[in-house]
Amino acid sequence: MISVTEALLGRHSTRAFLDRPVEADLVRDIIDIARHAPSSSNMQPWRLAAMAGDDLARLKAAVRQSLTVQPMGEGSEYKIYAEHLKEPYNGHRRKCAEDMYGTIGIPRENKFGRLMQFARNFDFFGAPVGIILSIDRSMEPGQWADLGIFLQSLLLLAQERGLATCPQAAWAAMHKTVRAHLGLPDELMVYCGISLGYADPAHPINGLITDRAPFAQVAELRGFAVAAVEPA
Repeated sequence: MISVTEALLGRHSTRAFLDRPVEADLVRDIIDIARHAPSSSNMQPWRLAAMAGDDLARLKAAVRQSLTVQPMGEGSEYKIYAEHLKEPYNGHRRKCAEDMYGTIGIPRENKFGRLMQFARNFDFFGAPVGIILSIDRSMEPGQWADLGIFLQSLLLLAQERGLATCPQAAWAAMHKTVRAHLGLPDELMVYCGISLGYADPAHPINGLITDRAPFAQVAELRGFAVAAVEPA
């Protein structure tokens, strides 16, 4: 198996998948190990549903029906982005979008083309496994951080086993349809979806490697006896 470093550096958001099923035992194994992710006071505030086959097809059909009535979605129960996103964060977000659409030749002025690509979120980009991650709505920001640790654990475990993933906040905007399909209790809030499967290596969108802010922009080393050489 690959190292944690290799998994982290090799993982990226995959938006085109092969029509190749993933064995249930493999999905179960990834989730079972991810359960050991740390959380504040061991509260483990996450809940997860993994779908494949006919069950996944029924959810996607229900979402398509909902989108014919509400093309902009059902509205997320939490703010995915800050209302007035400042720099450098807004710049990072805009460049990511431009680079992604650029891989498939959709310019900014092609609004319809971009909308159609965005709508592929709700097909899990053709992945054979769709995952919905939820959190108890009574949780505070500290437990939302725990949820992120659990999510990252899932992504890296999948990468270790040769699978590709794409975490998708877009699924929060279809929470009513997701809730009805999964029978989620009221106390659970839909946080995101995750596409899981085998990447299509021939699709140009999977060639996107997003930029990372330089070390000095996100971190500083203080109090060390010997100055460390900062990574590029």
